[in-house]
Amino acid sequence: MTSNPDRLNGTPEQHQGHRWYGGREVRTREESIDELLELIWILREKGVTDLNSLLQNTTDPEARAVLNQMMGQGLFEMEGDILKFKEKGESLAEGIVRRHRLTERLLMELFEMSEEEAEEEACKLEHVLSPAVTDSVCSFLGHPPVCPHGKPIPQGPCCKKLTGEMKPLIRPLNDLALGQEGRVVFISTRVKDRLEPLSSFGVIPGIIIQLKQRRPSYVIQIGETSIALDESIGREIFVKAV
Repeated sequence: MTSNPDRLNGTPEQHQGHRWYGGREVRTREESIDELLELIWILREKGVTDLNSLLQNTTDPEARAVLNQMMGQGLFEMEGDILKFKEKGESLAEGIVRRHRLTERLLMELFEMSEEEAEEEACKLEHVLSPAVTDSVCSFLGHPPVCPHGKPIPQGPCCKKLTGEMKPLIRPLNDLALGQEGRVVFISTRVKDRLEPLSSFGVIPGIIIQLKQRRPSYVIQIGETSIALDESIGREIFVKAV
């Protein structure tokens, strides 16, 4: 394994003008390190690990200086032109990516933000969410395996406890036991035409519903009203058991 810091010395201006992952202006050195750790992770997911590609995908004009600092902190090492995370850098990058992708899913599914809005806010929140809050968001969302763009969300301690100790706080309606009640937290559907009919039947966030039947179709009870639903619709209604 050969570390070669000279590879990081060069003319920063040649890397300006490139945009990546939201292109948000970097404000602090700590945020700049976070952004580069995240970028290294994202490029590695695509099978790209060389330094030139990294520099071509960042807008940070001080990227070389920041990378030198990161290498001095033992976050990664160089093997020729290839960047390789050290254990500390791997762990930090994993946490940043996890916070970013969970935040995206939370904002898009719960607050119905657009991809652009969710991306912008996730870029801010990924730097400030504590591990406890991140695990709470993950549990709230039911430990989603992928972000809204289909990219894998790294697991956290809460996910590893899932099978033995912890159940998701928010689950699809279909996961309720027969006779069990749940409060509708959000409805996540790509078919917007479904929202109005559901609303007209009273299936809205905050309402208490009871699962009465699974076959031949799902039947839920709201007050004195029974409603039959397709299984696919039941999976789009997320509830918290009460």
